[in-house]
Amino acid sequence: MAVPETRQVSGDGSPATGFPRGGLGGAELLSWGHICVAALEQRRAEIDALNVFPVPDSDTGTNLLATMRAAVAEAERPPSGGDGAAGAADPLPAHPVAAALARGATAGARGNSGIILSQVLRGIAEATVAEGLTAHTYRVALVRAAALVRGSLSDPVEGTILTVLDRAGSAVRECVEPGLTPVVRAGADAAARALEDTRDQLAVLRDAGVVDAGARGLLVLLDGLVTVVTGETPVRAEYRAAGPRKHSGRREAAQRYEVMYRIAGAREDLVAELRSRLAGLGDSVVVAGDGAGGWSAHVHCADAGAAVEAGLAVGDLDGIRIEHLTEDTEHGDSMPPGRSGPRTGSAVITGVCEAADTRQVHDRAARQISGRTREPADRGVLAVASGAGAAALFEAGGAVVLNAERALESAVLLAAIRQLPYREVLVLPNGALPAHELVAVGAAARDARRDVLLLPSASMVQGLAALAVHDRARVAVDDAFTMSEAAASTRWGALRRAGGRALTMVGTCAPGDGLGLVGHDVVVIDRNPHAAARTLLDRMLGLGGELVTLLVGAGAPDGLADDLAEHIGDEFPGVEATVYSGGQQGDLIQIGVE
Repeated sequence: MAVPETRQVSGDGSPATGFPRGGLGGAELLSWGHICVAALEQRRAEIDALNVFPVPDSDTGTNLLATMRAAVAEAERPPSGGDGAAGAADPLPAHPVAAALARGATAGARGNSGIILSQVLRGIAEATVAEGLTAHTYRVALVRAAALVRGSLSDPVEGTILTVLDRAGSAVRECVEPGLTPVVRAGADAAARALEDTRDQLAVLRDAGVVDAGARGLLVLLDGLVTVVTGETPVRAEYRAAGPRKHSGRREAAQRYEVMYRIAGAREDLVAELRSRLAGLGDSVVVAGDGAGGWSAHVHCADAGAAVEAGLAVGDLDGIRIEHLTEDTEHGDSMPPGRSGPRTGSAVITGVCEAADTRQVHDRAARQISGRTREPADRGVLAVASGAGAAALFEAGGAVVLNAERALESAVLLAAIRQLPYREVLVLPNGALPAHELVAVGAAARDARRDVLLLPSASMVQGLAALAVHDRARVAVDDAFTMSEAAASTRWGALRRAGGRALTMVGTCAPGDGLGLVGHDVVVIDRNPHAAARTLLDRMLGLGGELVTLLVGAGAPDGLADDLAEHIGDEFPGVEATVYSGGQQGDLIQIGVE
């Protein structure tokens, strides 16, 4: 990335090349953001290699870079309700840009270092409400940033970015020289000296022979501001990791997760409760706001599902990210995955998850339990279904239904599982989510109180076949195996209408064509949906079958189900056909062959 042109001020703080009289304005702060991104790109590998606290996952530099990129992207968005650029006589004020940087960093924060970075930007935003970034407001900004960072942490630790930020703030307050130039230099130089000291202040850093990685990233930001103000980039030492630490004795692997999510619509008093609850679940807890009603949360814990559930009690969640950490219990920290960047097995659970999305799931489960007098509530089935008729079929079979009329988000499925009161949960996803997202949901949902098994049902007709053999009297693993076997032995297909022109494995379809699919593969194209469905049935029953289930969708043409049932009776005598009204959107009809 090319570093934008910077401007320079004189030693007394007066504008040397056109700074606004009120100090640095919005254009300069945006330039600072670009300079920080470029510098973090250059220093990312160095900072990643230093990372040993709070876990040695080799990603602090990567997380800081991703967070700063998100901040700059938000600040570059054109303001709503305006014409965009400000004229020469009306320069862009500092506060809107600083607030956008803070907002973007909070929303796009990666790791606890990213959330802490967002609070530094928020400190600048709050200090520049009335004027630009001057010597005075910069002093206020660093003091406010230090308070925000400490307030966002459940367990502040000295010898980290906290200490370095405090030292920088003290230096700018004690600087008596007039103007912005000496103040920003004093803050950056103090941070550089404090960074050196972190090696001896925290035992884990001393053992590893490194400085704090997050503090090294903070120095990049403070040096970037020096570059904007003076046109000169301070020369700093390059820090290298001292090499892998030597361990002795036996290691025991313990499963832990890094959980992050964004929260909207939360009251500040509830956020304090969330911070306390997350601290009870794990460590490295950060819950921080952007000053405009948005919050980000971060925790390392063994029960990822409980961490998500804690957030749901506070507000609406978005951007849930769950990553696996492999813990070295002998030494009390996590072993590095041996690479830079995202961890193996990481997954992002996307989508806005509202408590209301799962309230019906909980209520249905409660009604099921209250209706049983002889059976304990030890196991339940959660089925994802689309369409009122299909939902009724699954409920009649004893499942709790999660409605998927809209595209299902992973976060909603996770929350629904956590809402169920059962010790054992069997999930019939019915093709609503791809396999890698299901794996992440399953890992997040399991804890000491609940075991979760996700069954391989790729469609609702497979899910119905599985539910038909469900038996709570069996042990869970046997029940899950029998249900999985029933789903796998059910060939499934679907009739849909082509939404546009596309190339398939059997040719090119046009908008409105009937498409017959076996599994996810198109095998039939016909302008007449009745003809396409009959040909699809012929293909599926050509391999044998005894029972056909037809689940009719909301958009199915009149008479389609009767036509297919008659076709089965005429062409495949002895094959039983059962027709249900599913009411699902998308598929005109789903076909299951057992």
